[in-house]
Amino acid sequence: MAVGKNKRISKGKKGGKKKIVDPFTKKDWYSLKAPTMFSTRTFGQTLVTRTQGTKLASDGLKGRVYEVSLADLNQDEDQAFRKIKLRCDDIQGKNCLTQFHGMDFTTDKLRSLVRKWQTLIEAFVDVKTTDDYYLRIFCIAFTKKRQNQIKRSCYAQSAQIRQIRAKMVEIMKKHASSCDLKELVNKFIPEVIGKEIQKSCSSIFPLQNVAIRKCKVLKTPRFDLQKLLEVHGDYSDEIVAAEVDRPEEEEPKEEEKAEE
Repeated sequence: MAVGKNKRISKGKKGGKKKIVDPFTKKDWYSLKAPTMFSTRTFGQTLVTRTQGTKLASDGLKGRVYEVSLADLNQDEDQAFRKIKLRCDDIQGKNCLTQFHGMDFTTDKLRSLVRKWQTLIEAFVDVKTTDDYYLRIFCIAFTKKRQNQIKRSCYAQSAQIRQIRAKMVEIMKKHASSCDLKELVNKFIPEVIGKEIQKSCSSIFPLQNVAIRKCKVLKTPRFDLQKLLEVHGDYSDEIVAAEVDRPEEEEPKEEEKAEE
């Protein structure tokens, strides 16, 4: 071997030992705020990397969608079968202001409704609210036995199903297109639309378990901070999100700190 070649033999590995940096030291906690239509205003906390150079923390938070049980939002265990989606639209201090982004039934609730000897009727409609939100609303209903009926099954004929479906679409359009998003969500929670459908369809065929099972937000209007603040109120006097301490065993050891 020629003298002076292979100089790296004595120097060890290239690059040396990499510093172990805990990624959580670069992150901040933000409080999640629900709109005024729900009784619980702060429903959780979320984590985001701190602002560094041109990469802003607010950009990492905006557009995040959170799925929460309605039981947690309204402190009512009877509403646990509904899941609400809330989307982060703006950041005020350490608060993430969210807006309604959708609603769904839990799988176990839907499975518990479907049974033998009855007809399942579904309908959906695309509507636009008065504040320019485009929504797709899904409705579900089941036929039930008439009073004093002895026959085991209660199947509806296809002509009756078409009539019921047309009635569902008509009622959903009427309710959704005549109010804004906040009022519509307040109609979903006590099942106002489902009760009206059940009542108006009773002359065609008796129904049970009529509900708005799902709602999707297809298109939102241009972002307006003033409208969002109307839905949320003012958080300026509130305490910002508290820091969450890491457990003692996860803290870096003194030896590792000395090496750094």
